[in-house]
Amino acid sequence: MSLLNNKPENKPLSNVNHTETADDTHSDELSFVHDAVLLPETVAAVLGVKSLPKQTGNDDQNSVDQNSLNISGIYVDATFGRGGHSRLLLSQLADDAQLIVFDKDPTAISVAQELASTDSRVKVVHDSFATLTDSLAAMGIVQVDGLMADLGISSPQIDDGSRGFSFMRDGAVDMRMDTSRGQSVAEWLMKVDDETLANVLYDFGEERHSRRIARAIKQMESYKSTLELAEVIKVAHPNWQRGKHPATQSFQAMRIFINNELGDVDAFLEQSIPILKSGGQLAVISFHSLEDRRIKQFLQRHSKGQYPEDEKLPMPPNRPRYFSKPKRVGPSKAETSQNPRSRSAWLRMATRTDIDYLPVSDQ
Repeated sequence: MSLLNNKPENKPLSNVNHTETADDTHSDELSFVHDAVLLPETVAAVLGVKSLPKQTGNDDQNSVDQNSLNISGIYVDATFGRGGHSRLLLSQLADDAQLIVFDKDPTAISVAQELASTDSRVKVVHDSFATLTDSLAAMGIVQVDGLMADLGISSPQIDDGSRGFSFMRDGAVDMRMDTSRGQSVAEWLMKVDDETLANVLYDFGEERHSRRIARAIKQMESYKSTLELAEVIKVAHPNWQRGKHPATQSFQAMRIFINNELGDVDAFLEQSIPILKSGGQLAVISFHSLEDRRIKQFLQRHSKGQYPEDEKLPMPPNRPRYFSKPKRVGPSKAETSQNPRSRSAWLRMATRTDIDYLPVSDQ
């Protein structure tokens, strides 16, 4: 992915997914619990229904069966996390259905494997959803009935200071989603030059003061502490936004870059077209503008059959429309009140149309 020119623009700063707030700094309880955002809306979307059956609150087996849609098929949770979306989806699936779950995070994979040990419908893939096609092919799966993804970082990853994602809790400057492979942010910072770092902060964090912050970071003697890194950014930042830590966008940028998050999103979206069956559903939650813009443009392009390379042609060719008109849903007031980290979330969804897939170069 090419880096953009590091020039400030007059545009709103992006929302940061699962944002840390001032209240987080005073919390004495690190429960590492993740509240799945837009939970019933996402599961209903990936199943292609308007809403899920209302729960009665009765835990007996007959009540569970009555509240299940009992849908068969093959489904993918591309970002398992702690399994909130997967568990609700499983409650609506038939006994012969399959659910393949992906995650980079070894801790998330441990939780997924525990679930798989008690539910034979679940298969676990410890890898990025960018490997969607190859990973499914290795299982003998060519197409699926539904894909869902909850992008970005999860609450347990933020709340565990040792992971390095938090600028509120001290830990190693790591920020890798998959701690079993790749270089940490600390290792990268030791090698990167000022200009490249500034471009990363601007491109992936929309940080307008990226050059000033990059110079300050590169003057640090070591990168062993997230709190020390956050403090250096805080001192270097000339314009604090009320209610928002000045290191927010810089931490977002370094995390997105080191994990190739946007590249993985692009690969996942492109693979969704041939992987989804006719009538299959795509449902993706994003938390900041960099991701949401990609999803929006992807669905618009493939629902309208309009492509940038055709814009200057005198007679643009007819392109396939691979998706129905996309829809967007945000969290309710009740959800944002209960879970402030859901405030910046958007769910975008669309149905795969009945057209054979052709790569753009072959159309």
